[in-house]
Amino acid sequence: METFWAELRLMQGLIAAFVLSGLIGWERERRNISVGLRTHILVGVSAALFVVLADTLIYRFADDAPQVRFDLVGVLGAVVSGVSFLGAGAIFSDRRGEGTKGLTTAAGLLATAGVGVACGLHLYVLATGATLLFLFTLGWLGPLLGERVRARQDAEDR
Repeated sequence: METFWAELRLMQGLIAAFVLSGLIGWERERRNISVGLRTHILVGVSAALFVVLADTLIYRFADDAPQVRFDLVGVLGAVVSGVSFLGAGAIFSDRRGEGTKGLTTAAGLLATAGVGVACGLHLYVLATGATLLFLFTLGWLGPLLGERVRARQDAEDR
């Protein structure tokens, strides 16, 4: 029964990742971006799960196997590599080679993985603060910059 409660405590990080990643995904979904709520939740919770699993393995087996090296940093690197691979699939160029689309989506997936990692490490204040910064960047900064760019283009057209 003790194992059940210990695993339930580990779920806290995954639940926090679910909520915070969901907020980022909801912002993308609201803007009709194809990579939205479900994808961001899956990325955030997966990142948290990998960190929780690595931390648990280190805690459980570090004393039993001194010849085996446990490396949480390696797990973080693997999470970043995996999410970067997903992000690369979201990035594409237009046929004329004049523009690139999907960079913000790829960066958002990487940001969501970072939030998941922080939740997996039970750094909830850091994860919440990062989520708020990401939401500000995705939600408010874009329109602010968009208005500036439109004003500049209008001035050039005159």
